[in-house]
Amino acid sequence: MIINLRKARFRFFPILAIAILAGCQSPVGVTRVDSETVRHQLTKNVISSGETSAYTDNVLRVTDLTEAYFDDPREALNALHRVFLTEEQRKAPLAFALAELSFLYAHKTNQPSYYLAAALYAYLYLFPDHESNLFNPFDPRGRIAADLYNRSLTSGFISKDRSVVNVQAGTYGLPFGTLQVELPENRLQWENRKLTNFIPVAELEVRGLHNRYRQAGIGVPLAADQIPLGQEEGLQIAKGKMPVTAFMRLSNLMEQLKTGTIQGDWEVYNAYDQKTVSIQGKDVPLEIEFTSSLAASLADSQVWARELKGFFMGDSLANESGELIALEPYRPGRIPVVFVHGTASGSGRWADMTNDLIVDPSIRNQFQFWYFTYDTGNPILYSAALLRETLQRTVNDLERKYQDPALQAMVIIGHSQGGLLTRLTAVDTGNTLWDEVSHQPLEDMKVSDQTRELLQRMLFITPLPTAKRLIFIATPHHGSYVAGSWGAHQLAKFVKLPGRLMSGLTDLMALNLDTLKLDLQGMNVGSVSAMEPGSPLAKGLARTSLAPGVSGHSIIAVEGEGPLEDGNDGVVAYTSAHLEGMESEFVVRSGHSCQSNTHTIQEVRRILLLHANELCETHNVCH
Repeated sequence: MIINLRKARFRFFPILAIAILAGCQSPVGVTRVDSETVRHQLTKNVISSGETSAYTDNVLRVTDLTEAYFDDPREALNALHRVFLTEEQRKAPLAFALAELSFLYAHKTNQPSYYLAAALYAYLYLFPDHESNLFNPFDPRGRIAADLYNRSLTSGFISKDRSVVNVQAGTYGLPFGTLQVELPENRLQWENRKLTNFIPVAELEVRGLHNRYRQAGIGVPLAADQIPLGQEEGLQIAKGKMPVTAFMRLSNLMEQLKTGTIQGDWEVYNAYDQKTVSIQGKDVPLEIEFTSSLAASLADSQVWARELKGFFMGDSLANESGELIALEPYRPGRIPVVFVHGTASGSGRWADMTNDLIVDPSIRNQFQFWYFTYDTGNPILYSAALLRETLQRTVNDLERKYQDPALQAMVIIGHSQGGLLTRLTAVDTGNTLWDEVSHQPLEDMKVSDQTRELLQRMLFITPLPTAKRLIFIATPHHGSYVAGSWGAHQLAKFVKLPGRLMSGLTDLMALNLDTLKLDLQGMNVGSVSAMEPGSPLAKGLARTSLAPGVSGHSIIAVEGEGPLEDGNDGVVAYTSAHLEGMESEFVVRSGHSCQSNTHTIQEVRRILLLHANELCETHNVCH
């Protein structure tokens, strides 16, 4: 055979050129990449992206299990578990890798036993049996491991429809043995209430609240139902969800793993009292979610349905009285803050303010929140009497049990009509209001004893001794121009007054028409007429001032950026909301419903802290 060397040479040159060019790039080197790629490489993990982190990828390669995990994840996990039990070094990286890989496998196969295994491994990474295995606090695996523990416990004990977490005792399977969980019944009790029906709030999307607050830490954040175990004492507690955190304690876990039988203990903490849990002698923050529990409570609440009902039906509440509720059982030493809503409204309108204030330790540790609900179409003087009597009765009941000085330092916050009710807790009217109604003294009126007693309660007001600071928000002290409109008058005609009030008015009109200054037969006596500019109530209150020792603060809403004196909030003019003699006045550029405005909330916060500081200095009521 004759070889054509010329042709062979030309065929060889391209191959040689490729080999030479390939040899110009070193086997090891770097390539500049964009910042997004870097961020993904640094932060990817099974929780955030569904991919294992670089830390876990390293462990798989070092243990020569990369291919094995993708071919047979279960067997690879078993092999890595055996390495973990025998390996004296590198306990922390192995524990973290096992947690991530177990979580990923559980997610793909929906096997709760692997979620539980992931929780155990994550616990060992966070709280190793020996200090030599403690992780660097700046290592991001610490936060990831906490999330793995929290999410794994949630998914490991969640119901099939994912509606509740089954916080209960029992024996549960693990890939390498069993988990025996203990839960004494008393750990599900708080005060005189049993906690049940634990909703996993991390899986809830919150709507209707501006801010969502979460304290990062350890444990499963939950919203629990509260079942009373006996008679409520002094203060009615809302039926809403209680924010709690479930934590499973695992002692001597490394030694138990070697036997295959693990002992776990559920501990349940309410978020109002417990912010940390002691683990191996250190205080560790609990994972807590206030906002989602509050939203879950209000989502199922009848508070929204009864806002309009409470305006038109004056006897919608039991026994035709007001209702005072709290989010939690009475906490001695914490100053009561009472919220009073406005017309055609309800306690749910304080949700944003509650949400923002309750997460602030300086507020939560010094105050407790109460909410007064009333039928807002009723006469203001009637509703104000119910507020005073309900507060006084509640304080008397609590005082007999607690003898708590904080009960004598109450703050009352009222919005719109609620501000008028608030004002009527801290004035001494004498005969001022009665003189707007009648030419004759009450004792000379020809009425029944029941009517006389009702008029006395409504029109002869003395200060509530427990009310020490009032906050008025968008309050029509001198009347609302909307209340005087034709439309408001037409709506007011449909308001049904309570039976005992109608009986008293009938008695009054039948026997005393010649002594009355008002034509009650042709007049609407509900809340709307009382808020008209120039009404008897407005004129009577104009001649009163807050009782000595009571501080007042005005938060006034004004729309737009024009001069205050010409401004209004769409319902109340600035000149009507302005009240002389206040300790402070704060203007928020907003419409009438400004309770959720961040500037309103921050001003309330400032006033509450001022109140707490002054009490500490003057009455030694300190926290």
